[in-house]
Amino acid sequence: MSALKEKYKTEVVPGLMESFGYKNVMRVPRLEKVVLNIGLGEAIQDAKALESAEKDLSAITGQHPITIRAKKSIAAFKLREGMTIGMKVTLRGERMYHFFDKLVNVTLPRTREFYGVSRDSFDGRGNYTLGIKEQVVFPEIDYDKIEKVRGLEVSIGTTAKSDDEGRQLLELLGMPFERD
Repeated sequence: MSALKEKYKTEVVPGLMESFGYKNVMRVPRLEKVVLNIGLGEAIQDAKALESAEKDLSAITGQHPITIRAKKSIAAFKLREGMTIGMKVTLRGERMYHFFDKLVNVTLPRTREFYGVSRDSFDGRGNYTLGIKEQVVFPEIDYDKIEKVRGLEVSIGTTAKSDDEGRQLLELLGMPFERD
């Protein structure tokens, strides 16, 4: 069992039960999944972009990404239905806890001029989305071997019913929110 999961059971669950007044342990919000997503608009012209993005996502997560295809054709972007326009990886279980721990304690502090992540990026149902401008902040990515600096999106899905519950869950798990 990972250290973060142990922390969740021993510190986070009692803290959330006390602050929100839950009577049952099963009502306490928990992490459900973490989704990493890279949009690849340049893949329309450059097929190598897919390979390098796939290699980067595999290195970061330890899991093979799936491709995302266009649902509609858009003539202005020279986009046809069915063309590959992105990649994503969904992490659950032990891999999710391992990635979240690495994100909070290693990756985010390596970001340039980092003052904490925004408190406002919740979706109204306790899920949090975070944009990372460069994939090189992840320790698995070798700066010399990348072809192009790409950003990616990290969505953290929780079982929380509200943003306040989700925010407190992530705060107790160690997410570095910016100070007011």
